[in-house]
Formats: sequence, C-alpha cells, structure tokens
Amino acid sequence: MKLAAGLLNQSQNTRRPLIVVLGASGFLGPAVIDRLAGLPVKVRAVARGLTPAPPRTVADIEGHRTDLARPGALAAAVEGADAVVHLAAHVGDGRSWRAAGEDSEQVNVGLMRDLVTAFEHRDAPAPAVVFASTAQAAGPGGLPRAAYARQKMAAEELLREATARGAVRGAVLRLSTVYGRSPLTGSLGRGVLAAMARRALDDAPLTMWHDGTVERDFLHVRDAARAFVTALDHLPGLQGGDWSVGSGSRVQLGDVFRSLADAVAERTGRPPVPVLSVEPPDFAAAGDFHTPECDPAAFGAVTGWSPAVPLHDGLDELAAELVAAQASTSRER
Repeated sequence: MKLAAGLLNQSQNTRRPLIVVLGASGFLGPAVIDRLAGLPVKVRAVARGLTPAPPRTVADIEGHRTDLARPGALAAAVEGADAVVHLAAHVGDGRSWRAAGEDSEQVNVGLMRDLVTAFEHRDAPAPAVVFASTAQAAGPGGLPRAAYARQKMAAEELLREATARGAVRGAVLRLSTVYGRSPLTGSLGRGVLAAMARRALDDAPLTMWHDGTVERDFLHVRDAARAFVTALDHLPGLQGGDWSVGSGSRVQLGDVFRSLADAVAERTGRPPVPVLSVEPPDFAAAGDFHTPECDPAAFGAVTGWSPAVPLHDGLDELAAELVAAQASTSRER
C-alpha cells in the first residue's frame, strides 16, 4: 500500500506518520483500528473509553482517553497528526439519529469546527482528514432531511471550506447503512439489522412500517473500515469531494428481514419468526419510506475499492454471534 509512504513524505515524524482516529471506541472505530494495525504507522485512538488493540500489530497504537466536547480537548488529541479519520458522532438515545438535537449538534458540527480550527494556522503540511458522513446527507429528492443529516451536511461544509483554504486536505465518505460484527470488540452496533436479529432471537416478530418494498443499501462494517484506509491511500484523487460508499446493491427490507429470520432459525432450530407490517410510530420520518442514493462507483473508480462481504454472509454472522452470546450467557448462569 502507498499509505505509509505517502503520509511519511508529509510527516514531521521521521519514523512513522501519525494517524488519529476520532471516535475509536464506537462501532466503526475498532474496525478502522484493526485495518490500520497492519501498517507501518503510528495510530492514536481517541475515545472516551478504552479502545482495544489487536494482540499483534505492525502499527504503534496508543490510546488517548478524553471527552472531545471539553474545551481544548480536540486540539490536544490531534496534535502532530498527519492524518485524521473523523468517526466521532452523537446519535442520541435509543432511537439513534432520530433524537438528534442541540447536544448532537455540539458534537456533530462543533467537533468539525474545532478540528479545522486546530489546523488553521499550523506551521506544517496540511493534514489529511477523512470524515464519516451519511448517505442521508444526499437526501431523498424533495423531502426534508432529518436533523442528524443536516448536522452532517453542516460538518461537511466546514471541511470543504477548510480544504479550499488549504488548512486541511479533506474528503467526505457518505456511508450507507453500516451493519455487522465489528472487529476487536465484537459489537453489533445499534442498527436496524442488529435490532431485528435480537428480536428474532427473542422469538418476536420482525416489524416494518411499510409493505416491505422500501429498499436499503447495507454495508458491512469491515468493508466500511477498509474504505477509510483506502481513502487515505488515495487522498489526492478524493480531496475536496463527497463520496458515496455502500454495497452498490439495494435490497427490499421485507426480503432482508425474512432472510435474517431464516438465519436465526437455522442457528436456533426454531421456525423463522414472522415478518409483519405495522402502523408507523409518530416519530417516523419521510426518509424511513424512501431510499437514499448511495452508488459507490465513483469512489471505486478513484480508489479501486469494492465491497467484499456479501449480505447473506453478514446476516449469518449476525445470527451466529447473537446465538453464541446467548449460549455463553446461559452457561454462566
């Protein structure tokens, strides 16, 4: 890979370039750490909690525990960075991004403002910044965007402006729906597929707020992590743009939920739970009934990246992980 050599050419560190991962203990963060671990770089994993590291690494990995919302915390976290992978986000309470509000804006927009400010007058080459945004930012045509998507768009604009000024060399990756088992932690995240897999394991029906024909693009967390490392490797071709990153295959939610029910049934030996259409709740948004565009062709043309984990394999992985965890819990009782 060109990553280490390319960053080293701009690094003040004559040994290894420093890559800072913001949000390193979240769902996507450990997967990115896992990808970077095999490269001759220095990684600073920034998070509120502990960030696990692979047992054997080529990279030098250091943990940096902090609350990035504190004044001055972000500037300290990115001190000396040659590249930043910005994954930190505030996604609200149990309803995830639906609860985005003022507190979320302080993180989702405020951290980007602090980040570009930290590099504004640095006497060093402009660092690379790859930002995790959402396909929701592209927006369903003519429909209002949710608060979380608007906040991501505001952060994108701050990064584009800073790139135009030469303060950073930024690129935005707009991710489709990320799912799967995250490396290092085994986390399944809080996404819809993990939630439905848990319902199936509890022998509860899988419910949809529509007739099942609404489509989604599901991207495995390992493929998403590989996209960020690949983006660093091809930053000159991506700089200043926003890039859709997804599987490139839209699937109907009814079909996906039935496949997930079958995967859980195969592991448990029980009949598949039913998949039902129900009335949508009051907090349902317009985007719940439309599919955001997330064609990764342009990103792939620049970088050579393409998804590697088929959805069927990812669903089976979800089912296997949950069934194994339930069995382990039962043995401990």
